Amino acid sequence: MSDTHYLAWPFFEARHRSLARELDAWAALNISDAHGSDVDAQCKALVRALGQGGWLRHAVGGTAFGAAAETIDTRAVCLIRETLARHSGLADFAFAMQGLGSGAISLDGTPAQKERYLSRVARGEAISAFALSEPDAGSDVAAMSCAARIEGDHAVLNGEKTWISNGGIADFYVVFARSGEAPGSRGISAFIVDAQTPGFEIAERIDVIAPHPLARLRFTDCRVPLTQRVGAAGQGFKVAMRTLDVFRTSVAAASLGFARRALDEALQRATTRKMFGGVLADFQLTQARLAQMATTIDSAALLTYRAAWQRDQGQGVTKEAAMAKLAATEGAQQVIDAAVQIWGGLGVVSGQPVERLYREIRSLRIYEGATEVQQLIIARELLKEVRA
Repeated sequence: MSDTHYLAWPFFEARHRSLARELDAWAALNISDAHGSDVDAQCKALVRALGQGGWLRHAVGGTAFGAAAETIDTRAVCLIRETLARHSGLADFAFAMQGLGSGAISLDGTPAQKERYLSRVARGEAISAFALSEPDAGSDVAAMSCAARIEGDHAVLNGEKTWISNGGIADFYVVFARSGEAPGSRGISAFIVDAQTPGFEIAERIDVIAPHPLARLRFTDCRVPLTQRVGAAGQGFKVAMRTLDVFRTSVAAASLGFARRALDEALQRATTRKMFGGVLADFQLTQARLAQMATTIDSAALLTYRAAWQRDQGQGVTKEAAMAKLAATEGAQQVIDAAVQIWGGLGVVSGQPVERLYREIRSLRIYEGATEVQQLIIARELLKEVRA
């Protein structure tokens, strides 16, 4: 396991420390960081393994539905994502999407919805997906055009979603669509759409630099019972933002996992690579770079676990989560780039750990709110405080 001194920080309780150590030991035996050619099959297998291991119980809320706690423990989710990311980017992805994909149901679902979906998600028997982004509505969620027309006791969905993680392998999707109760963000509702629903199709599978199941979805007169609506009519934007508030901090934690793995790899390489009668670590330039990497990681970790702790205390974390995601994702990119440089030519060889990390980290600076969006959020919250 990487440096674990941070587990002694006062943000954590004894149960969190035990959780991190137990998961690290489990992951060492059950998870490989090598990606096979069939990423869909590998992701499905990881979901099953995480469910059987009991780890997905932390991705959902409600003990009656198989969860580890009544409400999602943000610190636990963050520690799990950080630990899994050190072992395998795809394992982290599999865990995270089970939480994000079902998060709206955990937070705002009816008892019947929770019973039907959350228990299966927690056991790794159903794969979930969060369908918010569109071709022309990514960062600007209120610009979405996918529409939900109400006809009697059904909603009829028409439109597209894109960049949807788990697209093509999910058993159900929480889909956000314009339902027309009011203009802008106040006229959006959320619906659970089962993968076999008529009128729903996978329009395109999308390949990205770090292989993950990803797709563009299409809805053509897709009829969904209103009993599948999550939250009140017209409240979908709030449902989406509440869900993202839970999991945005965990994106920072995953970045920490990638960065810690990169530092481990850099230290191993620097202390064993022979050069000019010594090893690479003997050079002051290398030492300075290693010091900066470690400082960047700890700085981001403090912001990340402050935000996680603060949310678990019931406090608002809009600004703090944005700061954590900004610092951790941007910092991890810098740390991983430095690790590749320390590895030299081997660092860009396909399949090497630092090469995989270089591809894995890039998307984290974009999804769940790009870096530039986080900057806008932080500034908006600062100005709101001053004007108040």
